[in-house]
Amino acid sequence: MLLLAVDTSGKDGSIALVRGEADGTCELLESTRLDGGAFSAQLVPQIAALLFRRGFSKKDIGGFVVVSGPGSFTGLRVGLAAIKALAEVLAKPIAAVSLLEAVALAGGLKGRVTAALDAGRQQVYVGEYEISGHRVSPGTACRINEPLVTRDGFLDILRGANMVTSSSELAVLAQEAGIPLRVVAAPDLAFISALGWTKMLVGETVLPENLEANYISRANVEVLSKGGVRDARGTE
Repeated sequence: MLLLAVDTSGKDGSIALVRGEADGTCELLESTRLDGGAFSAQLVPQIAALLFRRGFSKKDIGGFVVVSGPGSFTGLRVGLAAIKALAEVLAKPIAAVSLLEAVALAGGLKGRVTAALDAGRQQVYVGEYEISGHRVSPGTACRINEPLVTRDGFLDILRGANMVTSSSELAVLAQEAGIPLRVVAAPDLAFISALGWTKMLVGETVLPENLEANYISRANVEVLSKGGVRDARGTE
């Protein structure tokens, strides 16, 4: 199946065409970088150009993989809006991938795994998952929580977690605190596409009208604590 993958969650973005095989493998055909600050002007023309270069039309697309967050509010809104429109017109499935989920799986660990990404402003995106193997790569992750915490809160969670990050800033913070964690390279669109294809093979897709950005706001998510899971008001 020909898949179109899109990531507009960061300062710069990317799109890719990949081919998903029935055995679970995923081949990257070509990817294109999107310069930050102008996703709305670039995205659709770049998708059309990418399809043209590879000799495809939009009707050849069998499904979509999109990074749903966390990340830039504007970037995510633009990327998800484009995928929603294309998927609705073509009546094709969408696999939404959380960057935190991708980081957790990139660590190559099984069981309870916590991923962390720098959210800026002294805050950290945290994702807690239960990871299991599967006949297809890179595995599957069942989400438990995806909160936004302070850096102090991150260190509290880190002390009792099997933690993975792709953030050099968080790696330094952990090192200074003398707390071990696993550092991985930031998942690229090839890895994210493979994860999206895995989701499609197990039927984990969303309809265009149900596709939402994963912004992770501290005001409306549960916050992890050493004593359990507490909401923003501090009640369990």
